[in-house]
Amino acid sequence: MDKLVAMQVFITTVDCGSQSAAAEKLGLSRPVVSRYLGELEDWAGARLLHRTTRRLSLTDAGTEALSRCRQLLEMAKGIQLSVGEPSGVPRGRLRITASTTLGRSLLTSMIAQFVDLYPGVGVDMLLSDQSVSLVDERIDLAIRITNTLGSNVVARKLAQCRVMLCAAPAYLRRHPAVRHVDELSIHNCLLHSFYGKGTWTFRCDGEELAVPVTGNFSANDAAAIEQAVLCGAGLAMLPAYLALPLIDKGELVALLPECEAMPMDIYAIYATRRNMPVALSKLIEFLERSFKDARLG
Repeated sequence: MDKLVAMQVFITTVDCGSQSAAAEKLGLSRPVVSRYLGELEDWAGARLLHRTTRRLSLTDAGTEALSRCRQLLEMAKGIQLSVGEPSGVPRGRLRITASTTLGRSLLTSMIAQFVDLYPGVGVDMLLSDQSVSLVDERIDLAIRITNTLGSNVVARKLAQCRVMLCAAPAYLRRHPAVRHVDELSIHNCLLHSFYGKGTWTFRCDGEELAVPVTGNFSANDAAAIEQAVLCGAGLAMLPAYLALPLIDKGELVALLPECEAMPMDIYAIYATRRNMPVALSKLIEFLERSFKDARLG
């Protein structure tokens, strides 16, 4: 637990009168505010707030703690003014997380360029296809490809990535040609656990079509789907940054170019907009520029 952040959350909750109002003011989600309050009470060893559905009120311990927290935050601000980042120069260490495939394919090279540009910044990268708690894992920034961003998430859209239907030449030689999305039902479709699952969505001639698909292989990693489709195991939906280089080399064939598959958005997700470190702000801006230059479709 970041105790200073927890104290700020506590003070803001009292000043605003509710966790929801505090969350909005701090740029946090309500569950994160609730977690900080609970952890602060656990650390203090006393209940600080009486919570009801309509209002919050301070306990005796909370009244004492509120005064102390205000004093400590004022001291912290004084320290920040005396030793803060000079002239807005980024420095410090950032922890970021991303999906394994995105991290290996695009993000690693971008981060390498960033730390070369800003020698005072270090980066610890955690690649995982599982959802990671920013608070529990002390993550400064998560880069995710998704179309189902939660309403309580603090995020900034970096780019949009085209998704392409493709197959290996070997598969196409053994199976009927794909001339329309309705014909996908007779093909073995390689499924990504987090993209479409059993339904692939296309826009054909201005009409949105949701097409049921089945297959004998699924994975939670786009790189695994990529390897399976290269082996001729079936049809696959791949992000453009994986598909286009393979199409250029003739290892994969793009199918149904007249139909546009549902694209995926790339987001930078972080805990709060408040008092964002210069290094983190610069990194997000750098990634936004870098993704615009990437081959995403």
